[in-house]
Amino acid sequence: MRYQGKIFSWKDDRGFGFIAPERGRDQVFVHIKSFENRQRRPVANEIVFYDLKPDLKGRMQAFNVAYAGELTPPAVTAFSHSSVPLILAVAFFGFVTALTVTHKISSYVLFAYAIISLLTIAFYAYDKSRAKSGAWRISERTLHLLSLCGGWPGALMAQKWFCHKSKKQSFRIAFGVTVVVNCVAFFYFSTKISV
Repeated sequence: MRYQGKIFSWKDDRGFGFIAPERGRDQVFVHIKSFENRQRRPVANEIVFYDLKPDLKGRMQAFNVAYAGELTPPAVTAFSHSSVPLILAVAFFGFVTALTVTHKISSYVLFAYAIISLLTIAFYAYDKSRAKSGAWRISERTLHLLSLCGGWPGALMAQKWFCHKSKKQSFRIAFGVTVVVNCVAFFYFSTKISV
C-alpha cells in the first residue's frame, strides 16, 4: 500500500529524517537511500509518497519514497502489470529455439540464455526476499549485469512474477538499455556466424 505524507524534519548532514503521515499516524523514519530520486535532497514540508516496511528491529520505516510530481509514469507501471513482459521473454526464447533447430546458431547459445535467465530469476527472488526482511540487498548493478549477459528474459519473468523492480523508473530505463545492447549483440554475432 502506498502512503502519503510530508517531510516533517530532515538532517541533511546525517542523511535521514522523519515523515509525518497524511492521516494521523506516528512519524516514520526515512533514510536518504530510500528515495527513488537521489539526485535531489529532501527538504521539510515536501509532500512524498512511500511504502512501509519494518527495519531489523521491527520499527516501521519508509522506502521507495517518491516526491510528489516525480511518481513513476502510469505507463511504466501498467507495462509491468501486463502480460507483455512474459510474451516478450517467451517470444525471444521461441526465436532462439527456431534458430537452433534450423542450425543457424549453436545450441550452446540457447543453453546459455536459459541458464543465465534461470540464474537471474533466482537473484531476483533472493533480492525480493531480502527486501521484505529489510536485509542487505543485491546491488542493481549486479542485476543489470545479469540482464546484459543474456538474463533479461528471466528478469522480465521475475519482475512480473515477484512484482519486483518493476516500478522504479531509473531501474527500468537502465534495464531497457541492457536489453537493447544484448539483443543488438545477439543479432550482430548470429548474423556473422550464419554468414
